[in-house]
Amino acid sequence: LAKHPEIKALMKPDYNLIWVVVLMVLAQLTAFYLVKDLDWKWVVFWAYVFGSCISHSMTLAIHEISHNSAFGNCKAMWNRWFGIFANLPLGLPYSISFKRYHMDHHRYLGGDGIDVDIPTNFEGWFFCTRFRKFIWIVLQPFFYAIRPLCINPKPISQLEIINLLAQLAFDVAIYYLWGVKSIFYMLAGSVLGLGLHPISGHFIAEHYMFLKGHETYSYYGPLNLLTFNVGYHNEHHDFPNIPGKSLPLVKKIAAEYYDNLPQYNSWIKVLYDFVMDDTISPYSRMKRQLKGEVKQD
Repeated sequence: LAKHPEIKALMKPDYNLIWVVVLMVLAQLTAFYLVKDLDWKWVVFWAYVFGSCISHSMTLAIHEISHNSAFGNCKAMWNRWFGIFANLPLGLPYSISFKRYHMDHHRYLGGDGIDVDIPTNFEGWFFCTRFRKFIWIVLQPFFYAIRPLCINPKPISQLEIINLLAQLAFDVAIYYLWGVKSIFYMLAGSVLGLGLHPISGHFIAEHYMFLKGHETYSYYGPLNLLTFNVGYHNEHHDFPNIPGKSLPLVKKIAAEYYDNLPQYNSWIKVLYDFVMDDTISPYSRMKRQLKGEVKQD
């Protein structure tokens, strides 16, 4: 910032995010209606080909909203309510809990017992062969859901209860209106989109140390168009209050800080290399023993 103070001008809400999220919710509602009378094979097909992409993209919209990118820091609660709305087509309550844990990830990256992005010792010990690592990738959404309960359980907040009740009411309404195939499409899309899917390469690309000494990596490929530029991950951790839309400008302005860092151009290759490289496993993360006072949401 001392060298490039113009970056401060990028620290403002991205109001376009609001309309993009609304359109994504409407797109999924339309899909719920269209799949209700399809054969099961086509429900599964569209859940993976279309629903999974929208669902994973929506989790990254929720990531943006967790940083108050939709309405700004001065309207923090507006972002929380909007996150609950964005959560609806995913089928499972997620937004409020994600925000609580994700802030810890930024404050205490790699913090042992705090950062739930770090795999458990069991994951590192068991998923150590190529086949097991492949299964681990398929089951990633389950590990991300269970891991906080094992590593850093937190008391349930009032907003999490509201998130849960709103999600249950929405799911019941979809079942009542359009039946079990729409519910299956919704849930299958979320699970498939966060598991064995090209976009899921970002889970591993962001912080797994393929090169020793390099803890965080950016990805500059085309899937950033579907993921609110989450691939610009070094830039995001440097400036978490800058919306994803503006992170390419951060890289352009401060190119001397980012251009020479290790980077990716294919999340599919990241997934392949993770499985096939016998030196890489869920253990390939930087873990820190935190000292001093720890403040969590």
